[in-house]
Amino acid sequence: MQYNFRNDCFWNAIPAWENIGREAFFDYKWQLKNSIHSLDRIVSLLSDIVDPIFLADIRSGLEKSAMNIRITPYLFSQIDWSEPYHDPLRKQYLPLESEMRAPHPWSDDDSLAEKQNGKGSLIVHRYPDKVLFLPITVCPVYCMYCTRSRLVGGSTKTKEKDMYGPKPKNWTEAFHYLRDNEDIEDVVISGGDLYQISAKHIELIGKSLLDIPNIRRVRFATKGLAVLPMKVLGDHDWTNAISNVVEYGREKDKQVFLHTHFNHPKEITEWTREALSLLFKKGIIVRNQSVLLAGVNDTPEIMKTLIKYLSYMGVQPYYIYLHDMVPYSEHLRTSLKTAVYIEKSIRGSTAGFNTPTIVCDLLMGGGKRQICSYEYYDELSGISLWKSPNLDPDKIFFHCDPLDELSKEGREIWCDKKKLDAHKDLLIQKINQ
Repeated sequence: MQYNFRNDCFWNAIPAWENIGREAFFDYKWQLKNSIHSLDRIVSLLSDIVDPIFLADIRSGLEKSAMNIRITPYLFSQIDWSEPYHDPLRKQYLPLESEMRAPHPWSDDDSLAEKQNGKGSLIVHRYPDKVLFLPITVCPVYCMYCTRSRLVGGSTKTKEKDMYGPKPKNWTEAFHYLRDNEDIEDVVISGGDLYQISAKHIELIGKSLLDIPNIRRVRFATKGLAVLPMKVLGDHDWTNAISNVVEYGREKDKQVFLHTHFNHPKEITEWTREALSLLFKKGIIVRNQSVLLAGVNDTPEIMKTLIKYLSYMGVQPYYIYLHDMVPYSEHLRTSLKTAVYIEKSIRGSTAGFNTPTIVCDLLMGGGKRQICSYEYYDELSGISLWKSPNLDPDKIFFHCDPLDELSKEGREIWCDKKKLDAHKDLLIQKINQ
């Protein structure tokens, strides 16, 4: 099937950009220079085309958000400003107080226990042969559902953060740790976002890792393809750096991948296709990881379309994550039941190798588990119980549905600590019988 992706001058609908031509808008440097960082800038761009009540809603939302605003003009102008409350892109990047919910009682700003599994300041070592390397905490855009909102997105009224940019001197300690732990074969480079790392530093990181004998696989993570595809096409040094690392790995019989992050078909344009085509021609394997978000992509139809689009462009749909239990994004979380339904609905709709695995990354470091592999799921309280034998065979891990998706009876359990503790103990007994 042939797909025709969006290729019109959609940004001209924004009054301030109505005279911006295609060549100027396509310039990644123009995009970065004109990225939206403040509510005042949003007001100046939208005051003539959206209701002032909506702008006030954003202002109030920012007061309660764990993330600041950072969004590219490319992304900003794809939002349907005639229906901003319902737009799937707006929901991901611009908070509204009217949508927000109180954090879940068991939510945590380090819900995956990355600090607990930290080795030094930049390495998270949870799985036996895989580590997460976090060389920066800066991104080209700030997602309201970010699992590392404790580190990324700048300090807000709800959260003080200690962000850091690329500091190569600090990376040496991480490289030594990987060399000294010979069981480690797989390194994921995230943060933060690869788009914010220079070509020189990409090659430094990639080749340093590939020079470590025990490292067999390197994965670079970036959301950039979804929010600024013109960088791949226009920043030749950056794109060639990725290509050089891939080729360097190939010469050593080692694998290098690029992981990206599309959540909705609307994020894909003709520029996306061109960027991915260039990477494909350079032999760079791209995988996609989505997050299941309420009101954004929590239907089988949307996910099937996204999977088809990605597969068409040579991207492997790799993972769909159940939203982590981080504070201040409760309104974007979905239930486990929804995730299981979507898994059943997409399974068999296309080739198995192009069917993403839906996973739950468990509270307090249980790691990723396939969505149907829970030990017990209590829909009344929304509590699911899981085991992770390779990480801690004796421990029970948990995940919880959003409270507003529970029945009145289910929500009442969470209002009484004694009742909640008793209910939790009962659930544990069920899987220990």
